[in-house]
Amino acid sequence: MSTFLENQNWRYATKKYDASKKISAADFNAIKEAIRLSASSYGLQPYKVLIIENPEVRAQLQPAAYGQSQIVDASHLVVFANEINFGADQIDAFLENIVNTRQIPAESIQAYGDYMKSSITPLPEVTRNNWTAKQTYIALGNLLSAAAELKIDATPMEGFNPTAFNEILGLTEKGLNASVIAALGYRHEEDATQNYKKVRKSNENLFINI
Repeated sequence: MSTFLENQNWRYATKKYDASKKISAADFNAIKEAIRLSASSYGLQPYKVLIIENPEVRAQLQPAAYGQSQIVDASHLVVFANEINFGADQIDAFLENIVNTRQIPAESIQAYGDYMKSSITPLPEVTRNNWTAKQTYIALGNLLSAAAELKIDATPMEGFNPTAFNEILGLTEKGLNASVIAALGYRHEEDATQNYKKVRKSNENLFINI
């Protein structure tokens, strides 16, 4: 745990990346696996994760992220896209995955599937969309922690225009919406913010014992 906390203190939201440094395939595969293993409500993972490798596409996305240099300079750009109008079909696909993975009869989890459907499908679409968007942040948290363990810099980013991202990446027709993004790579030596002391609330101001 001490190493984990040291790495959390080491990490920061990198503002300037060294474009000449690239994450190895092995390290990035480890980050992908950390994302894949993320917790989610019911285990449904109601999102897709886009890895934007094409430099031309990243150049198109940069203006939609207010010109931030991380979009084009970072080694990797990841877009978390939540599923829109999540419902019974997606739940059925999840149930099928359980059956195939655990080699169990479908009848044994039918009640669980019915429970999920009764809890989720009656909700207004806007509520379901907000819920699936929130799930992406759990996966983002795993990405940030995994990257820190590998001494890879990462920048979680909400500063972008989701509508523009959706259009450029063709997400709307796929039933997806750009929720949050992350740039990953290695900090540039000229990024002054790496030397700033981390500012967080004190234990007294953050935690409430009841």
